[in-house]
Amino acid sequence: MKIYDQSFHAFIQGVILIGFALLILGLILSGNIVYYIAPTMMPFIYFALGTFFLLGIVQVFRSTKKEDDHAHTSCNCEHEHQIRGPLWLQIGIYSIFILPVVLGFSFPDRGLDSSVAANRGIQFGSGISTNSEIAEHGSQSSKEKAETEENEGTSRAEAYLEDPDEYMESLGASSNQSDIEEEDHYQIEDLYDEEWFDEYYIELAEEMLEEDHVQVTEKNYLDVMTVLDLYLDDFIGKEIEIMGFAYREPDFEEDQVVAARFSMTCCTADASVYGTLIESEEASQFDDDTWILASGTIERGDYHGQSVPKITDAFIQEIEEPASPYVYPSY
Repeated sequence: MKIYDQSFHAFIQGVILIGFALLILGLILSGNIVYYIAPTMMPFIYFALGTFFLLGIVQVFRSTKKEDDHAHTSCNCEHEHQIRGPLWLQIGIYSIFILPVVLGFSFPDRGLDSSVAANRGIQFGSGISTNSEIAEHGSQSSKEKAETEENEGTSRAEAYLEDPDEYMESLGASSNQSDIEEEDHYQIEDLYDEEWFDEYYIELAEEMLEEDHVQVTEKNYLDVMTVLDLYLDDFIGKEIEIMGFAYREPDFEEDQVVAARFSMTCCTADASVYGTLIESEEASQFDDDTWILASGTIERGDYHGQSVPKITDAFIQEIEEPASPYVYPSY
């Protein structure tokens, strides 16, 4: 019977843990950690770094114990801690943890680009206006609503007279479905206190109107986009300066381009794409994923029936990718 080499396995496990720690440390020192994690998550990254280093060192020291010491080592939990099975199975299990470390050191670090934006879809402005317009166009006048309710009432009465049992069963099923839809439906106001939400953006809009032009930065990006969505009429004709990577939808004209940014709350898995439509004769000169700085005039645009802020008569120039390519929500 082949003896399980506890020291060897403890050494391999220690090396894997230290490898993860070195990978995290390398990302932190190079500054490339910003491609994967939002700044608010950095305390957890530092905690993970220290934990992996500590546990890795412990495992390496455990591997230096004599075989007799390992034979008597037990946590008395009555569970199996050894990796049983043939050699190929053990190699496969360790490969699951080794490959991410090797690939992490091998592949270059880069941010999300227009190919990801095309797959996830882009929101023009802050995306709030889309929900508002849907609600506005979907509403009915009081007369139309009364006529609809009267017709529905007549049809329900006829259905009940034809088959009372079937009607009651269908009524119970529709009630349950309505409850499920209400539980799953959320508005942006559900995430914030409505009074605070309104006051904050009213004050921000007043401050922006007092400035000579709207300066969109990494810190205020989402807030400015929200203000332009809510109070676009007040900013029509005002100058704006914004930067982002060039992105185009398939149906764009030659003079149209979007200055897009990825917004990240936690990590790249939850990243969303926001963009501002730009119209300029210079737009065709810039390839997708080129970082651009655009200055122009705010106007009201229309894209697929959606009212969006757009920048017209824009002057566009190519710039270097910023140190932090993503923007983050400010709560």
